[in-house]
Amino acid sequence: MLDFFMSLEAWQQALLATLFTWSMTGLGAAIVFLTKGVSENFLNITLGFAGGIMIAASFWSLLAPAIEASADNPVGEWFPALVGVLGGALFIYVFDKLIPHRHRGEDAPEGLAYNTSRRSTLLITSLTLHNIPEGLSIGILFGAAGLSGDPVMAMSALTLAIGIGLQNIPEGTAVAMPLRGDGASRRRAFFWGWMSAIVEPMAALVGVLLIGLMEPVLPFALAAGAGAMIFVVVEEVIPGTQKNGHSDVAVFAFMIGFSIMMVLDVALG
Repeated sequence: MLDFFMSLEAWQQALLATLFTWSMTGLGAAIVFLTKGVSENFLNITLGFAGGIMIAASFWSLLAPAIEASADNPVGEWFPALVGVLGGALFIYVFDKLIPHRHRGEDAPEGLAYNTSRRSTLLITSLTLHNIPEGLSIGILFGAAGLSGDPVMAMSALTLAIGIGLQNIPEGTAVAMPLRGDGASRRRAFFWGWMSAIVEPMAALVGVLLIGLMEPVLPFALAAGAGAMIFVVVEEVIPGTQKNGHSDVAVFAFMIGFSIMMVLDVALG
């Protein structure tokens, strides 16, 4: 199975990988069929775990390859990583300011003026925005592996997809359960919890296409994916685990997620 996957074109690998990550979001959303509710402590733990995976993936799957690919940069191998991280963070910051959304644990919406008062709709938008850099990062890394023909980078891309798939499970829960709490049926809550990550396969294909068109900017693009994910974790994921108490368990969950992704990436990538 792995040999077959590695024989595919980069865009096919990215599509299959993000269909997997999307399905993991659906798995997390399916919890609405099993329980009437989950505790804030449970959500804190799962989102802390997701944040740890994203931070570890940002370095080992994206920043480290970006630095390695910048050995011949005339300014210095640090330059593409610096520009990419800041540029990726700025890209998500602009989206964050433009698109109406609401973070977990907050009543006040963010973004431009919005035409809906439903908190659930704003929460879906928030998690959808959250998933864009994840899909882009997977696509960029698979695209880079396709251009270089490096099987190690391809394994690193696959490892990134596995890690993001793991952290998508609690994200699906974090969308579906509040929807259920707002009065949505179980089927509706599951559907929108799952659909919140549909942007990942789309963003992945965009990432592969961009790398194919702009090969010289590969290190910048890899670092931009890292910067975008780091911004999401610091601006949304971590604050969301600290608003309702139980902060210690969220921190330990973060460390466990970080450690698991680190081991996966070093062992497989």
